Amino acid sequence: MRKEITLNKSMSESDFDNGYWYAFEIKAFAKEIGIPLATKLRKDELEKLIKIFLRTGKVEKPTRKNISKSKIKDLDKGLTLNLPIENYTSNRVTKDFILKEALKIAPNLKRKSGVSYRLNRWREEQINKGKKITYGDLVRQYVKLNQVEGKFEKVPVVRYINFLSEFLAKEKNASRQQGVAAWNELKKLNIPKTYDAWKKYYKLRSMG
Repeated sequence: MRKEITLNKSMSESDFDNGYWYAFEIKAFAKEIGIPLATKLRKDELEKLIKIFLRTGKVEKPTRKNISKSKIKDLDKGLTLNLPIENYTSNRVTKDFILKEALKIAPNLKRKSGVSYRLNRWREEQINKGKKITYGDLVRQYVKLNQVEGKFEKVPVVRYINFLSEFLAKEKNASRQQGVAAWNELKKLNIPKTYDAWKKYYKLRSMG
């Protein structure tokens, strides 16, 4: 059950899913099989393209349109609500700007877990659709996402977050430290990276 497989062109999609691959491994393998702009894509984007290659033998181009950026960063222009998003930088300065402007719209706004990820995906989606959006649009979407009631649906690619959430919810009196330890164990196993798969493995190991 221990992870012994390595990234290779002849591996199955199942082996790929059951393994845990670090970002540098994914980027190196994507570059090896010829995925364009591999160093500029996110890990989850590369994983999807790699799985297509393993399933079909074909290398597909990335669908995101905002990969090739202008040399001048939006930050260097000075962030304003009317500034079009062209070369976005995800750092503390940008996040503080978004939060400051959001609090002007909704002074009692409470920050909700998972908003940053969804805000980034929303921004990319708008640009992929050819829409011209500004930082004002981004701030308004940030407010909207934080005002969503209840928990967000799980994002399949964020496997660690999903696992830890389920572990803490289903393991009686479990601590976060125990959840992290269980995840680190799961990463080494050639099984799906889910709480259910870990629990099944754990039960079988206890019986043996």
